[in-house]
Amino acid sequence: MSGMLELKGIKKGPILFIMILGAFLAILNQTIMTVALPELIKDFGIAASTAQWLTTGYMLVNGVLVPVTAYLMQRFTTRELFLASMMLFLGGSVVAAAAPGFEILLAGRLIQAAGAGIIMPLLMNVVLVIIPVEKRGGVMGLIGLSTVLAPALGPVYAGFMLEHFSWRSLFYVMIPLSVLVAGLSVIYLKNVTERMRPRLDVLGMAVSTIGFGTLLYGFSRAGAIGWSSPEVIATLLTGVAALILFTVYQLGSNDPLLNLKAFKYNMFTLTTIINIVVTIVMYSDMILLPIYLQNMRDYSAFDTGMLMLPGALLMGLIMPLSGKLFDRIGAKWLSLAGIAITIITTAGFVSLTESTSFVYLMLMSAGRRIGMALFLMPITTAGLNQLPPKLHAHGTAISNTVKQVAGAIGTALLVTILSNRTASHAVALAAEGLRDQSQLLQKASIAGINDAYWVVIVFGFIGLVLSFFIKKTQPAALVQETKEEGTAHDGQRKSPAVRTESGYK
Repeated sequence: MSGMLELKGIKKGPILFIMILGAFLAILNQTIMTVALPELIKDFGIAASTAQWLTTGYMLVNGVLVPVTAYLMQRFTTRELFLASMMLFLGGSVVAAAAPGFEILLAGRLIQAAGAGIIMPLLMNVVLVIIPVEKRGGVMGLIGLSTVLAPALGPVYAGFMLEHFSWRSLFYVMIPLSVLVAGLSVIYLKNVTERMRPRLDVLGMAVSTIGFGTLLYGFSRAGAIGWSSPEVIATLLTGVAALILFTVYQLGSNDPLLNLKAFKYNMFTLTTIINIVVTIVMYSDMILLPIYLQNMRDYSAFDTGMLMLPGALLMGLIMPLSGKLFDRIGAKWLSLAGIAITIITTAGFVSLTESTSFVYLMLMSAGRRIGMALFLMPITTAGLNQLPPKLHAHGTAISNTVKQVAGAIGTALLVTILSNRTASHAVALAAEGLRDQSQLLQKASIAGINDAYWVVIVFGFIGLVLSFFIKKTQPAALVQETKEEGTAHDGQRKSPAVRTESGYK
């Protein structure tokens, strides 16, 4: 049955609820491991660099898999692909929970990542198919809840569980939740996309895996061992070369794995560039603030999560509202207002000291989250809205891939700036006569954090300037369809519901 016929009379609420719940679990699972690393290092007797693969490996599998989702979303039905992703996630959770050693735990995490990497692009593609263009903003705002609340709740949840139970409890909880989501998907999830038979581009998939894999690995290692490391230089050069080859090959292919012709649509290209910039701005909250609180102020991971929780809750409340505003006024003014608020509140972090109050940090963090709530999903939606239906799967895959790469770049860049500036400030403080090593390290590190936040502000201004060029657009197919309807010989018009849902096909 074609996707067009299946959309008639479909209940969209259960579909979106189930898929958003799956996305929430996937993102929550990604954030909890950082808090658990110290306990895992102790339990398994491993080095920190080895334990870090539990987060780095998860990110790599996610990043490598996302470009392939464009093919998967065309080859398999919505229910098949979502259920497969949840079963992979469930299987990985079982393996991780029962892991007798680090190697099996890592394998479980990688299996989880294989399932999690499919969910978000699939969810966004389903929204483009079943939600009329004039209502997508509100739905994308609801989706933003999963991407916002999960990272904020992760440290709180993990800190509480680790305080009362073993690290295995983090995965035990995921098992019944995964079973619940998978069971609901069997009952309520309908097939809303049209199954196609695209050719599997094996060469493109291989080059894509090498390119994105080595690039993400290089950026993740750069933050730990420095940009001048031969390992980092070699992997980054390999990644760039492979991605150049991948781009040339895909542009010349009749059946590309990732259709880069989506970039010929100006608003999609512009919003993709803005997304790169604002993702780096967003990662300052995830990277710099926890480092400052836990490493320089001796707060626990649980305390860090509690500090960031009010902002996340506010963000969760505002994102659906910003989505509805997007449906009315478009992304431009929301983006300008949101980025401006984010810049102003980020300025509150460039003068941190060893005695900056907890309440002040909470208020500034909440302010940043309010700003981000206004622009994150509207920017993404504005770009995807311009694409014709044949590019929906590719557009969502590109959008999510770009965010994965930007996240890796942001992490590496901010950690590198922090490390380099901390070293410079340490030398300066020593020259001024400060001899207490612990005090010197604390002061130098906090000064390095302040410098890193200045760089975040620079990226914020870049995003602000680019946002002035955002325009409200209609999907190319809808524009063409409207013209055709105006000249139809029978003079009959389709109903709005049929046109917006099935007319895209």
